[in-house]
Amino acid sequence: MARLCLSLPNDKQRSSLSCLETVEYIVLADELIGTMLGNYRILAPLGQGGMARVYKARQENLDREVAVKVLPPWFAADQNFVRRFNQEAKLVAKLSHPNIVTVHDASEYRGHLYIVMQLVDGGTLKQRLDQLNAQGRTMDFLEAAPLFIQLASALDYAHTQGVIHRDVKPVNVLLDSAGRPILSDFGIAKVLQYNRDQLTRPGAGVGTPEYMSPEQCQGGTVDGRADIYALGIMLYEALTGRTPFLGDNYPALAHSHIYEPPPRPSSINPTVHPAVEQIILTALMKDRQLRYQRASQMGDALEQVLQMLPESNQARKSSSGIGIVAIPPQTYPPPPPPMAQSHGPTSTPIAEISPVLPPQHSPVQATHTCPNCYYMNKPHMRFCTRCGTPLNICPTCREPNIAGNRFCTRCGRPLHMQGRQ
Repeated sequence: MARLCLSLPNDKQRSSLSCLETVEYIVLADELIGTMLGNYRILAPLGQGGMARVYKARQENLDREVAVKVLPPWFAADQNFVRRFNQEAKLVAKLSHPNIVTVHDASEYRGHLYIVMQLVDGGTLKQRLDQLNAQGRTMDFLEAAPLFIQLASALDYAHTQGVIHRDVKPVNVLLDSAGRPILSDFGIAKVLQYNRDQLTRPGAGVGTPEYMSPEQCQGGTVDGRADIYALGIMLYEALTGRTPFLGDNYPALAHSHIYEPPPRPSSINPTVHPAVEQIILTALMKDRQLRYQRASQMGDALEQVLQMLPESNQARKSSSGIGIVAIPPQTYPPPPPPMAQSHGPTSTPIAEISPVLPPQHSPVQATHTCPNCYYMNKPHMRFCTRCGTPLNICPTCREPNIAGNRFCTRCGRPLHMQGRQ
């Protein structure tokens, strides 16, 4: 009977409900199977989330299968949870991206609040990683890169819409039958812009300890760079078979995130390419201003390494390309800079100037030397294709710029000319 009590969300609610009431809820939840919630017939349970249970269902009027997330009765009786639930539905319903779960509907029926989403039938990234671990293997970079490039695109899009996820982790990455990753469960996502209802305390440490950024662990303000940190943790886990920090409790994990450097991925899996390792370590910087400032930058760096590896080019030629869906980040308006800007006069950022000369006038393409490994990079690269180091960081706002730029695309200030040949 005690095991059933553990199914309740937290200690406070466990203390307010008896084991008998818990059993009654579980029976009630089971009784939803075969019943109707509005237009949706509940078919089978799919999983249990932090604040809801997810079922497979059929939308009778359109004859299609969907996923339905249902709030337990005691949550529906709490107006704070109701507002949070409604916020989730409205928030995600506004997002339209091939790698973000689609919300079809949200409503209430006989005391049950529910949200209806697309049904993704290929399992989760966590299940895939567990499968590889059971075989004594880790995910190959050629499998991981397309997944994480798409997830970076999804996060970059969400961030430009003013939404941060706050709980990016493998169990929240669904995989469809073609292997396309779909980011789900924005249950604790929060609109970046001012929310007059203040549904969650600013700076509240929410998330999953293994994937929480240092600022989340410290209860500080959180922006999209916390999601980038979590994406780095997931990539680390995919390529090494474990998260960088291990601990039995939240304080131990939080201490590691805040103070301890992560072990180099290559120390666990020697086959991790140095450039990939640098990408991971950049995403996991303690100081968020030293991380990638946009998820698309991390995706671009992964794409560059993927194109650089000869085995990936061969794999792409022989692949049908299923599951590779990349939304060009430049098609979305860039979000306001999260860090403080300089106190100089404001102006519209100067556009990237890349004069194209006729072929007869430009037989030799300019190259740019990496300040870390001295590798010669092409002028359109933001990060070194060998080691992943940013090539052209603005000294004023710290924005990583394309190597060939003379002015920062964020603040318009002149850039250093070091490394140009």
